[in-house]
Formats: sequence, C-alpha cells, structure tokens
Amino acid sequence: MTTPDNTTATSAQDETTEQPKYLRRIRSFVLREGRLTKGQQRSLELFWPTMGLEHQPQPYDFEQVFGRKADLVLEIGFGMGKSFVAMAKAAPELDFIGIEVHKPGVGACLGEAETEGVKNIRLFEHDAVEILNDSIADGSLTTIQLFFPDPWHKTRHHKRRIVQPDFVQVLRRKLKIGGVFHMATDWENYAEHMLEVMTAAEGYQNLATDNLYVPRPDNRPLTKFENRGVKLGHGVWDLMFKKTN
Repeated sequence: MTTPDNTTATSAQDETTEQPKYLRRIRSFVLREGRLTKGQQRSLELFWPTMGLEHQPQPYDFEQVFGRKADLVLEIGFGMGKSFVAMAKAAPELDFIGIEVHKPGVGACLGEAETEGVKNIRLFEHDAVEILNDSIADGSLTTIQLFFPDPWHKTRHHKRRIVQPDFVQVLRRKLKIGGVFHMATDWENYAEHMLEVMTAAEGYQNLATDNLYVPRPDNRPLTKFENRGVKLGHGVWDLMFKKTN
C-alpha cells in the first residue's frame, strides 16, 4: 500500500500522449485531479506566484530562482507534500525542488510550506520526465528522491513502473558526480525490481554495505501511514545509489 502522503508520486496514467514521429510514451502516473478544497485553492492563488515554477524548454538557473547558491534536492512525486516540507524545514541549507502532477497535492504542499514558514522549496505541477529533460540542467542535482511511487503490482503493468533503465540514466545525467538517487517503497516486489534495474545501471554504485538495501535515513521522515504499516509488520525498503561517473 502506498502512503497517501505520496500517492501520486509517480502514480500511473493509462492514457498516453502523442509524441514526435508518432511515438507514444507510456505514462507512469494516473492523473487523478480530484476536487480542490477551499484551502488548497487559496494556497495556489496566494503562493504559486512565489513558489511555483512552470515547465520551460531550457534549464532554470536555480541560483537565480532561490537567490543563493546551495545544493539542490529534487523530489519526484511529493504527494500532499507534508514530508517534503518537513525535509526542507529540517535542512534550511539545501534548496528543494518538487514535481507533482496532482493539483490538490500541490495546493496542500504550498499551504503546508506557508504554515511551517518554509521558503527553500519550489514546485512544478507537470510531468516529471518532461521537467527533467527540459527544465533541469545536467549535473545540477545533489539528490533525487522517489518515495513510494505507484508499484504497478500486476505483472502486465510492470512496464509502467517509473524505475526503468532509460529513466535512471536520465536521472544520472541530472546528478552531480557523487550525487545520490534515493528510492523507497513498501512493495517488496518493486524493491526487488528497483534493485535489479539499479544494479545493472551504468555509472551508479549501491551505498548499501551488503549491496542490497539501506536503513531508512533520518532525513526521510516517517509518515503516519508508513508508521502504521510498520506497526502492522509491513516492510519498507530504501535504496540509495551514488553517481560515479
């Protein structure tokens, strides 16, 4: 079961979009718009102008965006944003970029950031692959986070899982040398899939001492849903791979 705080992380969309040369790309998310609450709508109206970023065809200068030089953390699919904001608040020396396709989640995250007085975040409401390809410079990220993406547990849907060989090489281009791709899932089969893909991927090194999984780092907050699952005996697997070249 995926945690509601990260449900749409990279959750999946059955419809595909037209691509150049008539190729069609499988989406790894379902766009569940949902209904905006009054609070989410208000947060979007008030705070998107200062914390929101639009998709653009050239990379952003994030030193200019944030008004300072700092290491950049990118989270793909922050869900409702509570954990994302908590991480940014706990690490004011870092700048955090979040990507989420679910508008209510973006609104909730903006409201949470305002409530917590967090200023070191910027958000995209757009497809992560397009943002990575177009709007993020190569070699610019210190950390990429992917927490509790849609597991696509049926075998025939495994091709929709976002952690695939081509995708992790896109991420590798965006990471600095020594930068880390951090994944977490509560589906053991998906953890095994992630491990298989990453072990075979060029230019990455597993940071686990046994080349399997790492303990949950302190900087990844334990959500109430994850905590409930742990108490019920459900497993959670964290994987951390460093870019080596």
